[in-house]
Amino acid sequence: MNKELLYTGKAKDVYKTDNEDEVIVHFRNDITALDGGKTDSLENKGRYNTLISAKLFEVLESKGVKTQYIDLITSEEMLSKSLKMIPLEVICRNIATGSLIKKYPFQEKQELNPPIIQFDYKNDEFHDPMLNDDIIIALNIATKDDLERIREITRKLNSVLVDFLKEHGIILVDFKIEVGFDKDNNIVVGDEISPDTTRLWDIETGKNFDKDIFRKNESGVVSAYHKVVKAILTPEEQKKWNVE
Repeated sequence: MNKELLYTGKAKDVYKTDNEDEVIVHFRNDITALDGGKTDSLENKGRYNTLISAKLFEVLESKGVKTQYIDLITSEEMLSKSLKMIPLEVICRNIATGSLIKKYPFQEKQELNPPIIQFDYKNDEFHDPMLNDDIIIALNIATKDDLERIREITRKLNSVLVDFLKEHGIILVDFKIEVGFDKDNNIVVGDEISPDTTRLWDIETGKNFDKDIFRKNESGVVSAYHKVVKAILTPEEQKKWNVE
């Protein structure tokens, strides 16, 4: 395959392939937080995020939620559909924590039913501000119908992953996804779903299995990601990808 670099982000590289409808997504070991103010590189972090994202995408596909995922090439590289990305960060919150309780009078760990869905503008220059529908439409980021479809996809995705992760001893607290248009102009889930883009809590202890560990300057980031891999991959999948 031709691997010409198409895009490089904070923790992933996207490469062209010989098929214009497909790309290779390579997950690096880089980790960032606090609007890029805190960075590091952690061995195996990219590998674990790749395996977790692939597994969760497979679960979503099995339940009718379309994603850009096609297959794993290696434990750090994912073959994916090429998408025209919508510059939104779609955030879904099941439990109040983090920035939500800093900005609004919610109680820590307050359950949110129905979940809160918010849109942020994916733009480093403007520091990813929160958007409402009118601003999104005025900026020609998405149409009213697009936003309704994105909310529908997000609610379905949330329901599927809450149930799946709960079966494996993990609480899905909140998550951020990105979406884009495929070659048939369908809106599908892209990017990744991993401990970098979610908050995951141990169902028994409440301990973090996500990037909050890094944000809080605590140790054990990769160990926590490894626990997620061990929890959600089958023994056969762990053996295939040499997960010890």
